[in-house]
Amino acid sequence: MSTPLITAHRLVKTYGTGASAVRALDHASLRIAGARFTAVMGPSGSGKSTMMHAMAGLDTVDAGSIRLGDVELTELSERQRTLLRRDRIGFVFQSFNLVPALTAAENIELPIRLAGGRPDRDWITELVGILGLGDRLRHRPSELSGGQQQRVAVARALAARPDVVFADEPTGALDSRASGALLEVLRRATDEYAQTVVMVTHDPFAASFADRVEFLADGRVAGGFDEPTVETVLHRMSGLEPARDAEEVAA
Repeated sequence: MSTPLITAHRLVKTYGTGASAVRALDHASLRIAGARFTAVMGPSGSGKSTMMHAMAGLDTVDAGSIRLGDVELTELSERQRTLLRRDRIGFVFQSFNLVPALTAAENIELPIRLAGGRPDRDWITELVGILGLGDRLRHRPSELSGGQQQRVAVARALAARPDVVFADEPTGALDSRASGALLEVLRRATDEYAQTVVMVTHDPFAASFADRVEFLADGRVAGGFDEPTVETVLHRMSGLEPARDAEEVAA
């Protein structure tokens, strides 16, 4: 495996207290290689989104270590984590999270401008071309299709050239054609620009675009493998799903 860009070691995260407490991460450890596309999968409630939020500095953990390069995230204050996310991390979410009042071009540049930076025009022009957004830059989100909105979100995530892009179910709100186009862009970002991409997904088709897939179950990492295909992912996932009881099967 390539040199890890992110190392999460024995993470523990519990929500709630007492009898209602839920341990979302149970001493989970995961290494994410730089300049590769990694998919993170698991059944509902497995802890995959919690793991991503912790590695991205969006949430804290109760115990364990998370290193992004040479930075230990668990030692940072909330403000320091905010600055780290701004400067080194890009995000793509299922719900797009675009600002309705801004045009596509303004949404793409927004994080850079909020950080007091100056957009790299040549790089953004290249991104817009790759994503096929050249004739949509003056449109507001309400004037764009779901696939176009998600491509704007990808351009926004890549515009500042972050160390890593985290994508949380990025194809969940898209049809199959738009999903395929988006996944091709993420694949190309890794192949052509050595972008590190970490994608949480439940979709074996989406995972098949990754270099490697990692699986979580019951808050723990349950292994992974390189060069996933739809078939190999489905086979592995079938072993992670909780068994149904006899009454459910009979029904």
